[in-house]
Amino acid sequence: MVKINRFSVAPMMDLTDRHCRYFHRILSKNALLYTEMVTSKAILYGDTRKLLKFDPMEKPLALQVGGSDPIELAEVASIAEELGFDEINLNVGCPSSRVKSGMFGAVLMKDPKLVCRCIEQMKNAVNNVPVSVKCRIGVDNQDPKVILPNFVSSVSKAGADYFIIHARKALLSGLSPKQNRNIPPLDYAVVDSVKKRFPDISICLNGGITSLAVAKELLDKTFNGVMLGRASYYYPEEILLKVDSLIYGSGKSKTMFQAVSELLPYIEKESDTGSRLSEITRHLMRAFVGHRGARQYRKHLTENSFRKEAKAGVFVEALSIIENENSRNLCMDTLI
Repeated sequence: MVKINRFSVAPMMDLTDRHCRYFHRILSKNALLYTEMVTSKAILYGDTRKLLKFDPMEKPLALQVGGSDPIELAEVASIAEELGFDEINLNVGCPSSRVKSGMFGAVLMKDPKLVCRCIEQMKNAVNNVPVSVKCRIGVDNQDPKVILPNFVSSVSKAGADYFIIHARKALLSGLSPKQNRNIPPLDYAVVDSVKKRFPDISICLNGGITSLAVAKELLDKTFNGVMLGRASYYYPEEILLKVDSLIYGSGKSKTMFQAVSELLPYIEKESDTGSRLSEITRHLMRAFVGHRGARQYRKHLTENSFRKEAKAGVFVEALSIIENENSRNLCMDTLI
């Protein structure tokens, strides 16, 4: 059984870009981070270096790729290893119409033989990098109790190192990608049964996990890993800032203010190389949920970071709002 990371942040389109990942790495030194899904054709025929750019600090970092051409995917896997990614993940779970028409994503669960060929070629193209598969429990009218064990077994034999299973079906007609994240009912039991049936296959559970308490319970019970998506992104203080201590039993405690302040050198560096301030600060809007001054902090960033001339000073001003409010609150507590 392949040893896998106990906690990972899901690949999320339009969210987990390199600026987001840098912030998340400041919050957690241990969590495995994922890129947004990038198609094999975009990597091979587009601006590869720009698409796959990352800061070494983001590691451990996995590349999620979408595609169904075994030869193309093998070439992508080789490129990913050369660039230093710690894992390559094949997307067999995305339910959008775009990926369906492009013959990748969740629709591939209808063709496990093709998935096997893809995995075989990807594994043959790399030396030491794990190749994983992110999938659903089934699509459309498939019976998960039948399809999922067969899928996991065959793709594992083809060489997949482990599976990330979103414990919902994907309904490829009639539901949007957003609806597919919530409407099909969760079925942890069917994933649990697959894990028990194949104890030597590593499985990471994804879908509907909204707290570290639930994540820890699932890890203690059955699964080798857990993956959280939007809960990590929208509640970073409750999830990522605490994951090292609660899941890994390590890490020095820091406040969110201290963590966000550590971004200043990165923001200055990125501003000097052409990044817009808003490209970074859009990922920091939820940093201080529940804190005094959070609304004013978000308002300041919203109104000022999108200006073409905006630099790190705008970020410092926003942080000062939080700092001043907290200082005022501390003084009030002292007086009381």
